[in-house]
Amino acid sequence: MSKTLRDATLALAGIFQAAALVKQVAHDGYTDSEAFAASIHSLFETHPETTEAVYGGTANLQLGLKTLSEQLSTTGKRPDHEIMRYSLSVMILARKLSKHEHLMDVIVKGIERARTQAGHFGPVHDNVIANLAGIYVETVSLMQPRIIVNGAHGHLSHAQVANKVRALLLAAIRSVILWRQCGGSRWQLLFKRRMITAEATRLLGV
Repeated sequence: MSKTLRDATLALAGIFQAAALVKQVAHDGYTDSEAFAASIHSLFETHPETTEAVYGGTANLQLGLKTLSEQLSTTGKRPDHEIMRYSLSVMILARKLSKHEHLMDVIVKGIERARTQAGHFGPVHDNVIANLAGIYVETVSLMQPRIIVNGAHGHLSHAQVANKVRALLLAAIRSVILWRQCGGSRWQLLFKRRMITAEATRLLGV
């Protein structure tokens, strides 16, 4: 995988897009359908030719690029601490998961089964999302620190919403792995945030 600033920024946007969608569905009970589909698509694109192909194209990362730019910007509105917490948490969990080959194997095999299921029902069908959520419960949720998702109890107690949250967190983990393959690291968030913000803005075309 190419290790350019562009590629690392796209993968980082994938993390922040999934995190923003977790917040949205937990609080509102629904998500941006195109952004949600792109995040789920990333789980099934395991041998991409380019970074943007993981998400079906750069256009499908508009929410993530915008969120990333807002979160890292030193000007404008204050960062959303909830989105940042989810993003940093999955970075920590992805690193821990990489040291547990058994859990990674469970994830890989589970996603292959979900891919077959998606071929019959479509990638964002409730059955597929429930399957992906189950993979998260069997693997990522066993790690510490566990991610506590804030939101409206009326939404989070609904099985479909809870499944979407878990599937999105799994997608965020996938984007963290991609980000690292592109040369990304948490140090970059500290020392190259202006460069990343500028690249995200450029990719947004604003």
